[in-house]
Amino acid sequence: MTELRHHFTVDVEEYFHASAFERFLPRSSWGSLETRLPHVLPRLLENLEGDGTVGTFFVLGIVAKRHPDLVRLLADNGHEVASHGWDHRRVTELSPREFRTQVRDSRTLLQDLTGQAVNGFRAPSFSIVPGGEWALEILVEEGYRYDSSLYPVRRTGYGYPGGRRDVHRLELKAGPLMEVPPATLRLGGANLPAGGGGTFRQFPYAMTRWAFQGASDRKEPTTFYLHPWELDPEHPVVQGIPWLTRLRHYRGLDRVDPRLGALLKDFRFQPIEQTLRERGCL
Repeated sequence: MTELRHHFTVDVEEYFHASAFERFLPRSSWGSLETRLPHVLPRLLENLEGDGTVGTFFVLGIVAKRHPDLVRLLADNGHEVASHGWDHRRVTELSPREFRTQVRDSRTLLQDLTGQAVNGFRAPSFSIVPGGEWALEILVEEGYRYDSSLYPVRRTGYGYPGGRRDVHRLELKAGPLMEVPPATLRLGGANLPAGGGGTFRQFPYAMTRWAFQGASDRKEPTTFYLHPWELDPEHPVVQGIPWLTRLRHYRGLDRVDPRLGALLKDFRFQPIEQTLRERGCL
């Protein structure tokens, strides 16, 4: 029997792209800030290669424009390249026309750089929320085959309460779209976020392991995600931010690398597109 493989995914963005810093680091300042991706991303790729892990990298359009060689490096190393939008503006801040432009331009650029089809999309900060289903229709119209934005949890600022926990097919007016949600932990009748990010850094590793083991027991692949800056404890500290924002962003950065090693040892991973091909969805 084929070994169940989950999805290893990375949202390729700089630390200063984080939505939590929007009020403190305006987009007009980004060009003058230190870029960390050329240092962090190749190191991550080396670690994944040593472990035999291949994943899906959701890349911002502005990152691809600034670092085209990094995008080519991802593809050359056998990883799937997908879209994370253009400039990390949340879908809730975009008009349908603006969203269409972002997903079209980012997909075109990524395809030109890799010579491969870009099938997947993940919204910045999982910002396709109830009432924003129009964005899913646009994704189908623009040629995307799957989305990984509907986090079936109830959280301030993001989340899609009532959404399904496992990979599933959405039947939309524009056509079908596969949905690949991040991992959750079902506890007390509620879905708790357990797919990565702050949860992975700030809560016990056992929580993540429990969520992935539960998916394995259901014989369903689930999805892990992280950001390159989470593997970079030395990235600059943004000044003037509230203490809670500082805590959420910086706490636990030194735990990510060893915990990631444990996760890659405990479970096996592959790109999202590989799972969908195996299911006949691509």
